Amino acid sequence: MKSIDIICLGRAAVDFYGQQIGSSLENMGSFAKYLGGSSANIAYGCSKLGLNSAMLTRVGNEHMGRFVRNELESVGVDTSHVITDKERLTGLVVLGIQNKETFPLIFYRKDCADMAISEKDFSKDFIASSRSLLITGTHFSSDSTYRTSMKAIEYAKASDTQVIVDIDYRPVLWGLTELGDGESRFVASDDVSQHLQTILPYCDLIVGTEEEIHIAGGSEDTITALLKIRELTSSIIVLKLGPLGCTVITNKIPESADDFKVIQGKQVDILNVLGAGDAFMSGFLRGYLRGESLEISANYANASGALVVSRHGCAPAIPGEEELLYYLENATRIPNPSTDLTLNHLHRVSFRGKENPEVFGFAFDHRKQLFELATKYGVDSNKINKIKNLFIKSTQKAIEKSNIPEKNIGVLIDDTYGEDALNSIAEKSWWIGRPVELPSSRPLKFEGVQSIGSKIQSWPLNHTVKCLCFYHPDDSDDLKNKQEQKIKELYFACLQSGHKLLLEVIPPLEFENDEDTIPKILQRFYDLEIKPDWWKLPSMKDNSWTQVSSIINTNDPHCQGILLLGLSASIDTVISSFAVAAKYSICRGFTVGRTIFYEPAELWMQEKINDDELVDYVSKNYTDLIKAWQKYREVFQQ
Repeated sequence: MKSIDIICLGRAAVDFYGQQIGSSLENMGSFAKYLGGSSANIAYGCSKLGLNSAMLTRVGNEHMGRFVRNELESVGVDTSHVITDKERLTGLVVLGIQNKETFPLIFYRKDCADMAISEKDFSKDFIASSRSLLITGTHFSSDSTYRTSMKAIEYAKASDTQVIVDIDYRPVLWGLTELGDGESRFVASDDVSQHLQTILPYCDLIVGTEEEIHIAGGSEDTITALLKIRELTSSIIVLKLGPLGCTVITNKIPESADDFKVIQGKQVDILNVLGAGDAFMSGFLRGYLRGESLEISANYANASGALVVSRHGCAPAIPGEEELLYYLENATRIPNPSTDLTLNHLHRVSFRGKENPEVFGFAFDHRKQLFELATKYGVDSNKINKIKNLFIKSTQKAIEKSNIPEKNIGVLIDDTYGEDALNSIAEKSWWIGRPVELPSSRPLKFEGVQSIGSKIQSWPLNHTVKCLCFYHPDDSDDLKNKQEQKIKELYFACLQSGHKLLLEVIPPLEFENDEDTIPKILQRFYDLEIKPDWWKLPSMKDNSWTQVSSIINTNDPHCQGILLLGLSASIDTVISSFAVAAKYSICRGFTVGRTIFYEPAELWMQEKINDDELVDYVSKNYTDLIKAWQKYREVFQQ
């Protein structure tokens, strides 16, 4: 029984994508960092589209190598054969979007890690464990990678594993252009053609553009090139025809290109063609390896490619399975995928690979309350920074006491007084949230003077944006409009930056709040097409929990869930709220603050307890809440 659908052998790199559209690379002001490399992109795309994929390559023993590995693992790619090369660096690519025809591209791949892949990096059993082996063209371009690729093919042919080749012709990577000319897609070369033709007899599936078919077939006439390929192999040939779609040739080559049976592509507004071929291959394999018809597979491929050309980036632009199917059903009314809210929400949530099953959050993003406490006892505000660092120690101690996986630990920390605390956990796997609201503002205002988009753009992508809004359905229309516009602004800033959003909603005390209040608030925001990744809500009664569960599941079944807040209640009161909330699967834990830290912080500010006593006191409170939540959750899951 083969446990893997596809092993992808070849390039794995990091793309630095210029963020300014309509610019040459020298005038770019900033770059986004994405997973890159054709084989890595395809492994990533196949996994997002529901296949069991594995990557066979090397990366450097450095930050970029870890990034490649993490990105692949984030969508479920098997990285057991992503080898860390201690002698070489991970390949890099710098690229941009100058206009609809010009995409400057520079490869930094001299002696890079993935080109050092060796026969020693895999076994026959590993290749045999997969239904297919995909190799991209660059890994036939050097003597060593050719030998390694041919050994993998040898193992595949002996193990009933299909061999798939994406020609992926980059003349610069074959030494045919100047080093800086990564953009050129075709340079004729008899040597390259003859070299590629030694591989073709072993292939079960060959995929390429017209230029790539030309180089493989040794002719710039498409039919002549196809005839030469057919002389050498009986494989299926998929010829990509750009925006027209593709044609799939299973046996005799047509006499003329006019005789191609073209499976038409989806017409979209083009932003960026880079990476479209990797998405095309991922889509095709999604059908092909599941035994679906070649026409259906081609439709998946065309649609996947169409989505990528409308977006920034290569791997991150590839659709997820649900997104692809939605697009195929609705493509006729979506000429520009980048503007369709439903489609882009499905794309956004498709990045959620390994989810936090539950979050046990310690919230100490409090600025106003701690400043007031310091003022009350005549303490220098610099001590607020210190106490937040001590709270990190309390959190670590709670982990040790309760033996909880670090992925379940959450913290909410501000950067006003908590910057050092935030920096100290940069390499931890904790769930991290950061506030953006001006404390106690109503109508909502954001902290700081810069735009909210600029503010969060400087944050690490694993930091969740948290916003507290005091909101009530009975607010005046003017107040509601002001607050809703701020939340919309923040939500779309998060869509642009890629950060997750936690929306915390607290109804003001001056209003009467019944069991319908929170459900009405959530429904209002969903009606505004605002779909936060997380909600943070106060304790509720069963009727409210039932309503809220239904509203979230109806409007956004991909929501991460609700985190329960504490509102400075006593520990006993908060634990009582757990007894209700834990019954509902939509509640995924808590983020509680003053309940945990306020009393010990007050004693510490008065110097009635020392640093170690504070750490122990806070750790105990936090641990007690974690254990209480686990107890109730276990009861209701039985």
